Amino acid sequence: MDTKILLAESDMPTHWYNVVADMPTPPSPPLGPDGQPVDPAMLSAIFPEAIIQQEISSERWIEIPKPVREALYLWRPSPLYRAHRLEKKLGTPAKIYYKNESISPAGSHKPNTAIPQAYYNKQAGIKRLTTETGAGQWGCSLSLAGQIFGLDVRVYMVKVSYEQKPYRRSMMKTWGAEVFASPTNMTEAGRNVLAKDPDSPGSLGIAISEAVEEAAGREDTNYSLGSVLNHVLLHQTIIGEEAKKQLAMVGDYPDTVFAPCGGGSNFGGIAFPFFADKAAGKAIELVAVEPTSCPTLTKGTYAYDYGDVAGLTPIMKMYTLGHDFMPPGIHAGGLRYHGDSPLVSQLHHEGLISAVAIPQLETFQAGVLFAQSEGIVPAPESTHAIAATIREAKRCIDTGENKTLLFNLSGHGHFDMTAYDRFFDGSLEDFEYPEEAIKASLAHLPNIG
Repeated sequence: MDTKILLAESDMPTHWYNVVADMPTPPSPPLGPDGQPVDPAMLSAIFPEAIIQQEISSERWIEIPKPVREALYLWRPSPLYRAHRLEKKLGTPAKIYYKNESISPAGSHKPNTAIPQAYYNKQAGIKRLTTETGAGQWGCSLSLAGQIFGLDVRVYMVKVSYEQKPYRRSMMKTWGAEVFASPTNMTEAGRNVLAKDPDSPGSLGIAISEAVEEAAGREDTNYSLGSVLNHVLLHQTIIGEEAKKQLAMVGDYPDTVFAPCGGGSNFGGIAFPFFADKAAGKAIELVAVEPTSCPTLTKGTYAYDYGDVAGLTPIMKMYTLGHDFMPPGIHAGGLRYHGDSPLVSQLHHEGLISAVAIPQLETFQAGVLFAQSEGIVPAPESTHAIAATIREAKRCIDTGENKTLLFNLSGHGHFDMTAYDRFFDGSLEDFEYPEEAIKASLAHLPNIG
């Protein structure tokens, strides 16, 4: 029984899978402030044409350009692991597999989309990219991609993460990027937030506003997003495509797929290729796992909302906690975005995928157990999927089912040890976002008639 299931470079997928082709109803279109569908040409102020076309495409397979594949070969295909030691420690009859995305240069799954985004912008003649980052994985990934394709990168990093994760900042700077704690006084969006709250811990919604504002105001600059949008999830499907090939090599197939879910790229990356089978009649459960402190899919409202605080982005149909939602600073991991991918949201709304929210302490307990059995210290985001997988593996002990479980180990926790220290010293606590706070934030949804 193999521990590592490896694909040759020649077996790396040559095309991305577009889930839109297999959705039973077409995705809801993004809207402008007037409530009318956004003309794709309006996105050209911040995105290159190739990205815009991918964003609106319903084509099932989209070719991965050769220069992108050559860059991805730095770490892809990533290994699939059979978690023998975790299975034994749990005493479960279930088989547990995980896709190890922590082996990328940036330590997470995020370069899977950073590389193509940088490539398409370079091809379009763009010189600079702006972006936001929360926990730092995305900022590191775009910094790496900018270095590979010769683009300058400016990162607006959520202030609480900027202070908690200094070594992620160091990684970004090592790859040549500029990094600023958001909110800043460099943009109108940032100045407006600081005027109301000089001690604001920041949020992804604020940082997005700053990055979009700067990109829209400069001809040589575009904006790059690490999650949520259709093209981002498209690029991440290389994870699930590889996993399907690897499981076939050992004659197995998952009953359930788990992935952390903040904006949706992590979940979409591993789950969407399996959704193609589900749409064709295969019995499989796809579970998005989020924190109870930011319960977008499990407690949010399915509605049109802005993707950022300042309302600079198109209005998207998604599960949302309200675009001015301020996540609690105590939450040590990522997964703190107020909304979710429109594609993931629609599939959840239609009952085609599942979602579960897990308390913070349980996720870290799962992360420690995983590290002590499999040897890899997982990123706090990844511990959510591990916790959900462990729950199901324990349930299989009671039922006697020998299910096959698959989860996405989206990154390592080597730069998140402050969070683990807080868990060990008891200062980390469970936090369930108050219903009244969610209702207050949802009161500010855009009025689009």
